[in-house]
Amino acid sequence: MKAKFSSIAVLIILLAATFVSGCVSSYKESSVQSADYIVVEDYDDSYARNAVMEESGYGGSGGASTASVDRKTITTVDMTVQVSDAAEGLDSISKMAVASGGYVSSSSVYDSHYDSYEGKNGYITVRIPESEYPSFLEDLGELGEVTSKSVSAQDVTEEYIDVSARLDNLERQEARLQEILNMTETVEDVLAVEKELERVRGEIESLTGRLNYLDDRIDFSTINIRVTEPRPITHSWGIRDALSESVNGFISMVNALIILVGYLLPLVIVLIFFGGAGVLIRRRLRR
Repeated sequence: MKAKFSSIAVLIILLAATFVSGCVSSYKESSVQSADYIVVEDYDDSYARNAVMEESGYGGSGGASTASVDRKTITTVDMTVQVSDAAEGLDSISKMAVASGGYVSSSSVYDSHYDSYEGKNGYITVRIPESEYPSFLEDLGELGEVTSKSVSAQDVTEEYIDVSARLDNLERQEARLQEILNMTETVEDVLAVEKELERVRGEIESLTGRLNYLDDRIDFSTINIRVTEPRPITHSWGIRDALSESVNGFISMVNALIILVGYLLPLVIVLIFFGGAGVLIRRRLRR
């Protein structure tokens, strides 16, 4: 039993060592990147790496090659649109997003105050398919006046290839462990292999989730839109400003008088007190 258990342990250790060495060697590459091309020299010719590189547009194997790469980018757009009615604008943008094959991620509208005028503003975040978002922006420009816009693109090509290669290696390691599990005969061996299988499957689930997240962010552009209503323009010919200044001046004068009375009141009280006392003294002297 000990011999069988030790043999199983040795197989697991060798398998883990093979996986680690494969991960290390598979990412040793020298690359020269430009806007549209990548040159890869002497990359490892393992099955996982080659498969991922071929799917990503590298092409070829076994030597140096140059090919256009299918870039994986995450596009994010932030913009402000001025419309006549914010609530109707948000509803129109939602319908445009659904018509483009996308969906609304979040939406909100709130009151905004301009002096005596009350209007509304809103925010909406939509996810639009990467191939449809340029035409969506054009349609959005016809909905109202675009007062600001910024576009950012995050290149995640390297991360996407690395995660895909690691996931493929783990899946092949899982298949090997499953074969070893079918060969085991004792409870100790089964428990040891299943423990290793549990670890590998956990890593597979984690990498699969990351890959799904990248796919979603790559396939759907994120567009954050702030919707505003135009600020009203009033023509008062300066009358309102003049009235406001006159009221402020009157209030300032009243404040000054109150402060002056506060300073003079104690002096008046003292004078009245001493004046009354003097009168009483003079009356007594006369008597």
